[in-house]
Amino acid sequence: MENKDIRKIVKNGRGTYYISVPKEIMRELKWKERQKVIVKKYGSKVMITDWKK
Repeated sequence: MENKDIRKIVKNGRGTYYISVPKEIMRELKWKERQKVIVKKYGSKVMITDWKK
């Protein structure tokens, strides 16, 4: 695992948490800013997938 793959969890003032996604991954997946995604918990892991209508 490279150092660039390690991210910090940040909390905003309202109690929501954020994790940044590396731009290389965003480009590879062709994801855009404000795009809807699905966040699911599987045991001790989290999976983020594209939301499709």
